[in-house]
Amino acid sequence: MTAASTSRTDERWHLQDVRERLESPIAPYYLLLGSSTMLLLFGLIMVLSASSVTSYVDSGSSFTVFKSQAMFAVLGVIGAMIASRVPVRIWKILALPTFAVAILLELMVFTGLGRTVNGNRNWIGVGGFTFQPSELGKLAVVLVAGMVLAHKRALLGQLRHVLLPLAPLLGLLFGLVLLGHDLGTTMVLLTIAAAMFFVAGVRMRVFAGFGLLAFAGVMAAVVTSGNRTGRIDAWLGTCINANTTGCYQKVHGLYAMADGGWWGVGLGASREKWSWLPEAHNDFIFAIIGEELGLPGTLVVLALYLALGYACYRMIVNSSNMFVRLTTAGIMVWILAQAMINIGSVIGLLPIIGVPLPLVSSGGSALVTTLLALGILIAFARNEPECKAALAARPSLIRRTMAVLPTRKASR
Repeated sequence: MTAASTSRTDERWHLQDVRERLESPIAPYYLLLGSSTMLLLFGLIMVLSASSVTSYVDSGSSFTVFKSQAMFAVLGVIGAMIASRVPVRIWKILALPTFAVAILLELMVFTGLGRTVNGNRNWIGVGGFTFQPSELGKLAVVLVAGMVLAHKRALLGQLRHVLLPLAPLLGLLFGLVLLGHDLGTTMVLLTIAAAMFFVAGVRMRVFAGFGLLAFAGVMAAVVTSGNRTGRIDAWLGTCINANTTGCYQKVHGLYAMADGGWWGVGLGASREKWSWLPEAHNDFIFAIIGEELGLPGTLVVLALYLALGYACYRMIVNSSNMFVRLTTAGIMVWILAQAMINIGSVIGLLPIIGVPLPLVSSGGSALVTTLLALGILIAFARNEPECKAALAARPSLIRRTMAVLPTRKASR
């Protein structure tokens, strides 16, 4: 056998080994755990880098925004750990209470506790603490739609069972979010609901009808707002110069990506973060990633989202529990659609919609709720029968450590 044929054989065995690992019953569990952890850590590093200058200007410390993000990351990780231990049946029970809390918090936005940020009234402020209820609304939509659609699975061929009770419930939440002028979040919520209806098997003509209504509603919201039409104009390339209203952020985001080139200018060396690019540590953090880390940095982010999406896909096609399948689909679309919208806005494929990059952008409300949703997915993955049996068969970390120690002593 020649060296070339041996090399090809080894390569085939290697690819087969990788394929077997990706298809194993514990792959979704470890892919969710690994990709979520890496995105979280990567996001913390980039928030520190992207916010250091403006944070110093605003507070006298380069670490103010990073410390806040790190605190919320700790809270989110604790929440995810707790969520990952909650049985599936409990999440079904918690669906309606979670939705009720989300509605109550959305109503509080229009009281004296409400706060307006960048023209959107979608925050609650108590003292120095602010919270965005629409982030909890995403989780509420996923849970309540998953619970109702799973219960009515055999009746979804009838229009009234598709509409009731989900249409009034979701319509109320969507309306409250849109009333606060947050079209970006409303579009994400609509996308989540549409994906879950599709996975549930709702007839295509009903699906298409609601899609046309949603599209008409979004277009009406766009044409009745000067700010939104300005963003459409900027997206269509009608910017005359970088200082034109609605174009400044887009142009400087593209400047950042262009400055990064193939390999980036180096971590921490961004020029656009020096108060040139608005929301550099939030909605436009992907531009700073491209500027500082170049093409490799952006591809790493995309690969991590791809791994997370593959893990969710495996759970959807392999689970026998309809609630798990629908809820997983909702969370997968929530995270991936939001990432696609954010990245598309930064690179110019989509208008600037104003949604954060999940697990990477600065923002405590979004980070905590996203981590909580990922904790739910981990709970689903670890409770699948084959995965549960495989994890139970693996020795604990303490036993693995004790098994290695005698070997090391003997080698000495």
